[in-house]
Amino acid sequence: MRGVIIVLAFMGMFFHVNPMIAQQKDSTKTRPVFEDELDDVEAWRKFFANTITSEELKQHLTVLASDEYEGRETAMAGQKKAAQYLADYYKNMGIAPTVNGSYFQQYNLKKESFVKSTATLNNETYKFIDDFYCWGSTWTELDATEIVFVGYGIADDAWNDYGKVDVKGKVVMCLSGEPYDATGKSLITGTEATSDWAQDYGIKQETAALKGAKGMLVVNMNYEKTMQRVRYWLENASMRLDKPKTAAEEASYPMLFITPEFASKILGPKNKTIEQLQAKIIKKKKSKPIKISTNLKFHMEAEVERLLAENVLCFIEGTDDKLKNEVIVISAHYDHIGIVKGEINNGADDDGSGTVTTLELAEAFLEAKKNGFGTRRSILILNVSGEEKGLLGSEWYSDFPIYPLANTVCNLNIDMIGRKDDAHEDPRYVYLIGSDKLSTDLHKISENCNSKYTNLVLDYTYNDPEDPNRFYYRSDHYNFAKHNIPVIFYFSGVHEDYHKPGDDVEKILFDKMETIAKLVFHTAWDVANRDEKLKVDVVNAFDEK
Repeated sequence: MRGVIIVLAFMGMFFHVNPMIAQQKDSTKTRPVFEDELDDVEAWRKFFANTITSEELKQHLTVLASDEYEGRETAMAGQKKAAQYLADYYKNMGIAPTVNGSYFQQYNLKKESFVKSTATLNNETYKFIDDFYCWGSTWTELDATEIVFVGYGIADDAWNDYGKVDVKGKVVMCLSGEPYDATGKSLITGTEATSDWAQDYGIKQETAALKGAKGMLVVNMNYEKTMQRVRYWLENASMRLDKPKTAAEEASYPMLFITPEFASKILGPKNKTIEQLQAKIIKKKKSKPIKISTNLKFHMEAEVERLLAENVLCFIEGTDDKLKNEVIVISAHYDHIGIVKGEINNGADDDGSGTVTTLELAEAFLEAKKNGFGTRRSILILNVSGEEKGLLGSEWYSDFPIYPLANTVCNLNIDMIGRKDDAHEDPRYVYLIGSDKLSTDLHKISENCNSKYTNLVLDYTYNDPEDPNRFYYRSDHYNFAKHNIPVIFYFSGVHEDYHKPGDDVEKILFDKMETIAKLVFHTAWDVANRDEKLKVDVVNAFDEK
């Protein structure tokens, strides 16, 4: 029986007005004087961009990335404080709330822990983490009395573990990874490079599903090493959106990772151990399916908390009656990973850097509007939470948008722009991801704005669909791109403090942030003021995950 714990999580008692925000004066900058104000739009444009300063970026980040905010973990007290900080800032600037009288788009979360889950085999009990694990579960029971061992679980022209065996209605068991020869070359790729079969377990799972299997057991041959890396995350509850299951979720079936010892017990005394089977497969360069009858059963017991989190929205309406219903979304996630093993992870770069950049961008576009140069299309500053839990806040927004996705022109997403990675000596660079994947217009505008205003090195290394880091899928722009909305993801790369307590304010390169922020400003300015909406004229080379 599944245990359910209902928690009314961290509501208004955590929302407070930050003194720095409360004491701010009117944000209007001193007006410049131009010889011909009405015609000198370019001079005004540069003036508005220059309201973005490294000093103000640092001022905001010093607050949001302080210990007071406890690492800003989604649905926890620190995230609530950060949400209120953002809302207070927008309110102080005179920007009206846009979500039914609020700056917050609340969304529902389910926090689940599976540590009490068990398996039974031959009257012996096997425990979650010690003997097996999985990442989330929409099922509670798996009857694995009929199992077929299928080598590495690969069905490829170069290697086929299934042969003609029928796995319909059965559970398949396979080895992790892929087969290599004695020289270290993959028997799939023919080189030392690994194939997708080893990199993405979802391919093995999908293959088993298409063949009619009702579940999959993956024997993790490096279980202990893996557990050193993932134990904390398995022992602590995971979060997902609390909404009706999709058809895919309803139709999903289990994939569990098990220890080699557990696998050998499943194989039983009549078969070789899993290590012996692996050695035989490698030696003969082929595998043979093995049918196994067992009394194995898995029972997944979830402990559940229901929580609330918030996206924070700042809407600056456009000035053109015909175009103001079209929206440019500028996003950044303000959540981080919170307190891990007793240490606060302040997330100054991830993604405090992007969050405070959006504050400065909001101010710049508001200044333009106050001075009679408001953008023709509307600007939505979207500060999402839940990114570190799986892009949850942006997924919720794209599922339940405040402004129709049909009217959303593009998304400019800012995530980790405050540091320098090992690939660059000069910090004046930024990785751009996705800019050319849906719209040639957006890519050209971005390139032109950089050439004219910021002169950064635009690095497209991670814009390659074959790049193994898969950063395209790892930040909030993805939840717009999957709806065919053009995107740009601004990113400075990972560093030694990524998701560690050392990601603090004193290591941030604020001059770099200022320049990237100005590139975002000028790109958004051109998109918002052009006569025609961006054309979606490219077939995206990135597959939908």
